[in-house]
Amino acid sequence: MNDFIDKLQSVADRYDELNELLADPEVISDSQKFTELSKEEASIRETVAKFREYKKVVGQIADDEEMQREKLDPEMDELVKSELSALKEQRDKLEEQIKVLMLPSDPNDDKNIIMEIHGAAGGDEASLFAADLFNMYSRYAENQGWKVQIVDENPTEVGGFKEIVLMISGDRVYSKLKYENGAHRVQRVPVTESAGRVHTSTATVGVMPEAEDVDIDIDPKDIRTDVYRSSGAGGQHINKTSSAVRMTHLPTGIVVAMQDERSQQQNRVKAMQILKARVYDYYQTREQNAYDEERKNAVGTGDRSERIRTYNYPQNRVTDHRIGLSLNKLDRIMNGELDEIIDALILNDQAKKMEQLRNE
Repeated sequence: MNDFIDKLQSVADRYDELNELLADPEVISDSQKFTELSKEEASIRETVAKFREYKKVVGQIADDEEMQREKLDPEMDELVKSELSALKEQRDKLEEQIKVLMLPSDPNDDKNIIMEIHGAAGGDEASLFAADLFNMYSRYAENQGWKVQIVDENPTEVGGFKEIVLMISGDRVYSKLKYENGAHRVQRVPVTESAGRVHTSTATVGVMPEAEDVDIDIDPKDIRTDVYRSSGAGGQHINKTSSAVRMTHLPTGIVVAMQDERSQQQNRVKAMQILKARVYDYYQTREQNAYDEERKNAVGTGDRSERIRTYNYPQNRVTDHRIGLSLNKLDRIMNGELDEIIDALILNDQAKKMEQLRNE
C-alpha cells in the first residue's frame, strides 16, 4: 500500500509542477509545448483530485481513531463509531476509484477517429439502418461537443448508405467510440414491407484511431496512386476531369478510393487520411491474420450471426450482447443518447483490467 501511496504522491507532485509550467509565459508562448502539457495535466487531474480527497478522508479517520482512545461519553462514542464506519467505507470506495484511474490507458484513447458504416445483410433496409446509425452517432457527437465531417459516402436510391466514412474529432473520441466496432443488427418492419412482417438486417461499424505522422510514416514509394473520372454526381465538371483518386498501399494491399470532392488534390488529401488510418490499424494488430479477423468483425461480411448489438424496434429495446445489457429506450438511443451503453462498456473494460491485475 505504501508503494501505491508513493506513486500517487509522485503523480500529485507532477500535477503541481504542470500547473506551474502552464502559468509560465515562456510555455504559454510555445503553442505546441502548451498543448502537450495541457493534455498531460488533464489526463491526471481526476486522479489527483481523488487522491487529495482520499488523503483528507484518511486524516479524518486518524482523528476519529485518536478520539476513540480517549474516554468519551456513550453518546459521543456512538457518534464517532458511526462517523468512522462511514469514513472507512468512503476510503475503500476512493481506493477502488483511484486504482481504476491508475490503470494503463489505451494509447489511442485521446485520438480522433475514422468511422466507417456499411449497410450489410438486408439490402435496402440495411442501407437505411446504416443511415440511422450515422444519425445516431452524429447526434451523440453533437451532445459530446465533437465535430463530425463526412469524408466519403455512397448513398442508395432509398435514402440510405451502402457506406459512409466519417471523421469525428474532439476530446477523447476513440476512448468512447472504440466499443462501437462490429456488426449491429436491427429487427423492425421495413417501410417497403406491406404485410407488416419484422425483418432482420445488419450494418457494420468500423472505428479506427486517426493516424498522425508521428504514429506512422508511409514511404511514398509504397503507395500507388491512380486517378480516374468520378462516376458519382457532380455535373459536367466531374465527368470531364480525372478528379477521383485510388491509393493502394503495396505492402499491405489496402486500397482507398475517393471521389467525393471536385478537385483531385482534395481527394488526394482525404484518401491519404483514410489510408494512414487503415495502415496504422493494420500494423497495430502486428499480424495479418489478427488484422483480417478484426476487420471482418469491424467492417466485414455482415453475417447475421456476428453481432455486438441488436436494435429491436417493435419492443423499443436495445441489447448489447457483449455485456448482456438490455435497455427499453431504443427511441432515445437512436436520438444519440448512448451514454448509458458506453459507460457500461467502459466499466466492463475496467473490471476486466482490474481482474487481470489481481491475477498477476
